Amino acid sequence: KHLLICISANSGIGFELAAQLLADPSNIVLLCSRSVEKGEAAVKDLESRSLPGSVELLQLDVSEEESINLAVKEVERRHGRLDALVNNAGIPSPRGVTLLQALQTAFQVNASGPAAMVEAFAPLLKKSTGTPRIVNVTSGAGSITLRLDATTPTYSQKTVPYRASKSALNMITACQSVEYGPLGWKVFLYCPGFTQSNLSSLNKAENGAKPTSEGARPIVAILRGDRDAEHGGYLKDKGQWPW
Repeated sequence: KHLLICISANSGIGFELAAQLLADPSNIVLLCSRSVEKGEAAVKDLESRSLPGSVELLQLDVSEEESINLAVKEVERRHGRLDALVNNAGIPSPRGVTLLQALQTAFQVNASGPAAMVEAFAPLLKKSTGTPRIVNVTSGAGSITLRLDATTPTYSQKTVPYRASKSALNMITACQSVEYGPLGWKVFLYCPGFTQSNLSSLNKAENGAKPTSEGARPIVAILRGDRDAEHGGYLKDKGQWPW
């Protein structure tokens, strides 16, 4: 069986991704949640759907190094390996705090966390029986090229902490691709686009956000190997964003 790990999978795109992956009986999904209570509710929901794949709860907070290390030990104890890692934890620009505090918080979750996750789980990914794959979920808001283009619809949106942390994630992913690509690993950035989620109050259907199913489906294709020729790229549903 393929072993897949999803971060922040108790809601939004992560939860929908878990559901779609469980449609394949060969998949084991480790559903990661900072809150055990919310994670257990999500696992129960998925199990009630009688999907052919297997789902397990893994308590994990990507902003805490100790939590990450404990999760790695738990996965090693249960399975001894990992085949794919999806980093989709993310927060918007924090409000009601200083810029410095907002930057520190956004970077901790959106950039530092995914970097620490890959480093910590790398030994288990090396034990994969197939092609190890890493998918870091980013945003077009992290594109420096688009930020400087006054014709883009989001040009007037400042959101400095969010933009900067996603740009940092993009560079981190590029570095991961350079480091692990020669080993045969496939490393990707993926932007799901404006999708319904709890990322912010704006991510609603009435504001034009697409269903979470549409945001998650391309990640399933990436994990299946359908876009391996684009590894190292800044992917979106169709094509790529400029860096």
